[in-house]
Amino acid sequence: MRFVMLVHSLVSDWNHGNAHFLRGVARELLRRGHDVVAHEPADGWSRANLCADHGTAPLERFARAYPELDGVARPYAGAAALDLDAALDGADVVLVHEWTDPALVARVGAHHARHPGRYALLFHDTHHRAVTQPEALAAFDLSAYDGVLAFGGCLRELYLARGWARRAWTWHEAADTTLFQPRAEPTEGDLVWIGNWGDGERTAELDEFLIQPVRALGLRARVYGVRYPESARRALAEAGIEYGGWLANFEVPSVFARFRVTVHVPRRPYVEALPGIPTIRPFEALACGIPLVSAPWVDRERLFAVGRDYLLARDGGEMRRHLEAVLGDRDLATRLSAHGRRTIAARHACAHRVDQLLEIAGELGRTAHPAPVQRLAERVAS
Repeated sequence: MRFVMLVHSLVSDWNHGNAHFLRGVARELLRRGHDVVAHEPADGWSRANLCADHGTAPLERFARAYPELDGVARPYAGAAALDLDAALDGADVVLVHEWTDPALVARVGAHHARHPGRYALLFHDTHHRAVTQPEALAAFDLSAYDGVLAFGGCLRELYLARGWARRAWTWHEAADTTLFQPRAEPTEGDLVWIGNWGDGERTAELDEFLIQPVRALGLRARVYGVRYPESARRALAEAGIEYGGWLANFEVPSVFARFRVTVHVPRRPYVEALPGIPTIRPFEALACGIPLVSAPWVDRERLFAVGRDYLLARDGGEMRRHLEAVLGDRDLATRLSAHGRRTIAARHACAHRVDQLLEIAGELGRTAHPAPVQRLAERVAS
């Protein structure tokens, strides 16, 4: 089948975690012999900020890290200028991400209405705006869409309850286990945290569950991410935490391998308004086999097993005690690492999400056709 994605960005993961998952899904679809195209705005904020901070070198590194995605990502100059007849030509399934321009979302819907039955059209939501900015989501015209892929059950329920979608499926993010897996690297420190500052959505939580425990335990720690204000960098420095800035996502497994533990500090909207959505970071950490200690969140859908896949800290004091236990007990660290990896391998790899996507496509009347496509191995070889 031919999958066409309209995304914010596939090539840039600057403050854009959804790129991680979309890359993994695209790679898995290609591996299975499907065709994939991803259209993204050439001036999107993620790509623009990445290039402003680092030039075009990260885009070149992306091409080297993901040779199979060469030609998959296709930038367009503006939402109004995108030729939908050409962009959607031959599509069997079209995925439109929630960060797409609302006018373009509506245009795609109108195109689908003019060509009924030609392809399945799905809206993909991986953010908390449905709760924190409902007026922004209500502005999307999804009347001609076949349904919504929501990255959590509570978000799916919200779309249905508010009448924003006729059908909706829970489609959690997952780890690309062909990339996120344990690696052998020399140890550099005790704790690493990879995440963006969060626009004030977890400032207090980062202080309680990351900065203060590291300070109290005197850990060798490093933090990677973007959008850290001067006050945040100063707080890290005062706690003895090294700030590493932006980190390309494909480098994360090597970084995890050089530290002994990591933490998960979810943004407040996910904890308070969208329970059950962990975001992609825990999936990737567990896939890499690094022991994980998490700040509070409600695993409403039982994605993981608390105490076996990761440890849960209810407050800063418990976070400190858990970190001390993991760093001081090699057997505990090994058990957490092994169990977390098994859980990802059994339930939460991008391959599992592609299985689900193909099932949904089947429900919507789209099945694999015999038309020849260029397979992943051929793409890499060329």
